[in-house]
Amino acid sequence: MPSHWKKASPEKVDFFYQVLKNHPDVEKRKMFGYPCAFIRGNMFFGLFEDSIFLRLSENDRQKILASGEGAAFEPLPGRVMKEYMTLSPETTSNSTAFEAWFSKSWEFTSSLPPKEKKGGKK
Repeated sequence: MPSHWKKASPEKVDFFYQVLKNHPDVEKRKMFGYPCAFIRGNMFFGLFEDSIFLRLSENDRQKILASGEGAAFEPLPGRVMKEYMTLSPETTSNSTAFEAWFSKSWEFTSSLPPKEKKGGKK
């Protein structure tokens, strides 16, 4: 993790694991040094500093931008991660809004083909 990135707060880390407690089939691992969740090898939900991000369809990304409930996920300046959006603190703290976006992320990522594991060089 680059030294200029902040650690996620303990509250956000607890939130992350609380959200996933009823999803034992989700693989949890770190990305960028932060906890993230994967479905069949595809990342769909995670933390970055004190932000929460989700993977969403193009249609849902447009909706979240238009509503002001989120913004494009840009872990490094000028490096937008396609298909990922960070949620506003207001959206994250509103359980109904968060659960709706989480469900959309789950559905979209579940529809993707399993990600092939990268093999070592032969």
